[in-house]
Amino acid sequence: MNESKKVPVTILTGFLGSGKTTLLNRILSEEHGKRIAVIENEYGEVGIDQGLVINADEEVFEMSNGCICCTVRGDLIRVLGNLMKRRDKFDYVLVETTGLADPGPVAQTFFMDEEISSEFTLDGIVTLVDAAHIDQQLGRSDESSEQVAFADVLVLNKTDLVSEDSLKNLESRLRDMNRMTRIIRAEQAKVPIETVLNLSAFDLDQVLKRRPSFLEPEYPFEWTGVYNLEAGRYELILEDGPDPEMSLVAFKDQGTSEEDLKEGAESCVRYYAESPLEIFNGDHVPFSKHVNLNLKDKGPKSFILDLDQSCNVGLFTQHTAEEFDIKLLSVNEKNKGELVTTEKERIWVAEHEHDDEVGSIAIERIGDVDPEKLNTWMGRLLAEKGVDIFRTKGFISYAGNPKRIVFQGVHMLFTAQPDKEWGNEPRRNQLVFIGRNLDEEQMQKDFDKCLI
Repeated sequence: MNESKKVPVTILTGFLGSGKTTLLNRILSEEHGKRIAVIENEYGEVGIDQGLVINADEEVFEMSNGCICCTVRGDLIRVLGNLMKRRDKFDYVLVETTGLADPGPVAQTFFMDEEISSEFTLDGIVTLVDAAHIDQQLGRSDESSEQVAFADVLVLNKTDLVSEDSLKNLESRLRDMNRMTRIIRAEQAKVPIETVLNLSAFDLDQVLKRRPSFLEPEYPFEWTGVYNLEAGRYELILEDGPDPEMSLVAFKDQGTSEEDLKEGAESCVRYYAESPLEIFNGDHVPFSKHVNLNLKDKGPKSFILDLDQSCNVGLFTQHTAEEFDIKLLSVNEKNKGELVTTEKERIWVAEHEHDDEVGSIAIERIGDVDPEKLNTWMGRLLAEKGVDIFRTKGFISYAGNPKRIVFQGVHMLFTAQPDKEWGNEPRRNQLVFIGRNLDEEQMQKDFDKCLI
């Protein structure tokens, strides 16, 4: 497709609390004549951000509870594919990533997947930087460094919270990390729209010079084994391993060349984005389906593969074969109990790893809270754990107040602002905390004490 007819895409990224949603709202409310579709990825079990985005009736497509740079890449492909079915409804796409995402693999999607690259073009990566907190974030998070390194435009936000000398030092540090980027200072994410849209700024050749491995994708699985099998029944046996479950996709007619394996891997990304079918010890494994093997039973677990004709079978598994001592045995009369060896094996090594200590806590309660009790609890919580609480966001129902209260915080700074009226909606409280080593049970109990 001619480049001019492709839909431009801007990736909006930045660490937790840097102001992405504020900038997104500014873009959606400006008179720029563009029809913009928004794709959001949230970190955590409860989707909050869509409720924080204005005019969010139709144009926001949300992908929750996943990392957009790993398991949700297939979900991004799926949403973009669905968008193309309503191509007449929009002419620009904004992808807002979770603050814990490395934007590199997101950008890969627009080059690695043929269907997507034929319809969309990556216009640029815009990274918001929280001037008040970026120093400590860069020291504790690889993702925030990657967000700076990939940016075509850096919006240095919340400049009113730091001194001019600090801003100059910060700009110098950011330029050392990315000399190709443009830096724009901002308060409350106020920037001219033309500085973040229609940039034509993403240069693949420049990215490949800085990072030759850019087009080496990351996958939500670690191992592929290809078996040459005759028609009949086979038993997939797994011993006890490090996980009580394992995701898997099995393909028929899987080739063994490097090109065939990569083609299978890219197809597998789409399957891994679907909700898995849970199967148990003794169950049959369907082909071309994302399944979750339940491995909670102690001792060997077996799963059945049935083939109506001879072919190569490829297994794409979440863990390596060695971790569970995976074996494939023939159950056919001709060679019953015979071990089948792989024709080809491949381990997919992903550089991207998340901090296992970082997690999200969601609190959902119907009813009203006592503002004084809530403020006392939040003040104590942030004083004790503020450094470890990266982001707080959500809605609160104050007793006697007809409007819902939008609650947003970054580390020890937080605000509570009145928003739209509840109307006929049930009065509920939804809060999400994202941070390190948080005590979910205690936080739930303490919040409950604030309810009336």
